Amino acid sequence: MQSHYSAHGRRRTALLVHADGSWARATGEWVDPPTVHQGGPRRLWDAVERIRTRLNAEGGLPVHGAEARVTPDGVVHLSRGQWRASMGGD
Repeated sequence: MQSHYSAHGRRRTALLVHADGSWARATGEWVDPPTVHQGGPRRLWDAVERIRTRLNAEGGLPVHGAEARVTPDGVVHLSRGQWRASMGGD
């Protein structure tokens, strides 16, 4: 996924683009909530909002303090509580 952020005076814009064709654009003035437009198979801004909500509610993301295990095939497995994620490999 690619992202871009710009600010011009009091106006700010965030763009998110994923290789699968998903996109999101959020534009806001100063500290007002942004107006969001998004399309494609994934709702990218919704995913960002879920992460932000968790960060605000818990004071951190589950990756902070997670246990890491690397398997022989190069995959990194992360876990903390009920949260799990894997990445990498061939």
